[in-house]
Amino acid sequence: MIKKIAWEAFKNTGDINMYLELKQIEDIEDKIDKNNFDQKMLTDKEKLIDIENNNYTIN
Repeated sequence: MIKKIAWEAFKNTGDINMYLELKQIEDIEDKIDKNNFDQKMLTDKEKLIDIENNNYTIN
């Protein structure tokens, strides 16, 4: 979505800096999403290990 906004801003203004700044925001959002996904996977893996070791309690 931001990529589209960035491209439209560049087309309308001709300001490459605006495009690059918005692209950086998109890259940061992608890293946050990946980090959140990785954290969820790690949490799920820890739960599975606890279940396998009979150490899991339901919260």
